[in-house]
Amino acid sequence: METRPAKPSGSVTNPTQQASPGNMKTIDVCLSPELMHLYNVEDRTVVVVDILRATSCMVTAFAHGVESITPFANLDMCRAMKKNGYITSGERDGKKVDGFDKGNSPFEYMGADVKGKKIAFTTTNGTQAIEKAKGARRIIIGSFLNLSSVVKYLLFGENSVLIVCAGWKGKVNLEDTLFAGAVVDKLRNHIEPDCDAPLAAQHLYTIAKDNMVSFLSNSSHVKRLARLSINKDIDYCLTFDKYQIVPCLVQGVLKA
Repeated sequence: METRPAKPSGSVTNPTQQASPGNMKTIDVCLSPELMHLYNVEDRTVVVVDILRATSCMVTAFAHGVESITPFANLDMCRAMKKNGYITSGERDGKKVDGFDKGNSPFEYMGADVKGKKIAFTTTNGTQAIEKAKGARRIIIGSFLNLSSVVKYLLFGENSVLIVCAGWKGKVNLEDTLFAGAVVDKLRNHIEPDCDAPLAAQHLYTIAKDNMVSFLSNSSHVKRLARLSINKDIDYCLTFDKYQIVPCLVQGVLKA
């Protein structure tokens, strides 16, 4: 049965009503990890997002009881964790890595076999973005699946915000930009945009939010994944607020 993406919860349409107006934070959007050299992240909370599908997988895994996820930019380093009892997970070019236990579909992280386990995870884009974000005051994982929880975390946190879109091999993609726009839109009253990138992302989101599946139908990565016959992954990853969880990176390891 096809999963229909839910619309955003009305409870977070304007979550900033409880925020203190006296301490204005800022928000920015890095549209590709290749632009990270433009940003000083030492005093920021960085939200890493790879909607299709790495960060959606991570959020799903924690919602189903995974103990931890260790992200690796390097494929061989991730593979080597298998001898330490880790589940090895990941993809290259959208396809499961040969010899790995799991790939990059969120439906692989819903079973009892992941509960209480440690996962070593590497992907074409998402884990690369996490690596480039290291040095930030805090790094959290975002997806539409946990959008409201991310928004609340950022609202009540003390740091300014940078959303890092994983993109595709250094190039900008639409789905990550839409997530960034959703966050900017929901925090618009009390977190000031640093430049035009947040405004551009927000504008795209306001156009797309009522039917993101249709809006993204011609996007490059949706077409790429559709060729792999995983349309159900796309629908699932565009579902709003399925989980109330915010994975955080602590000493190189993601914990819920």
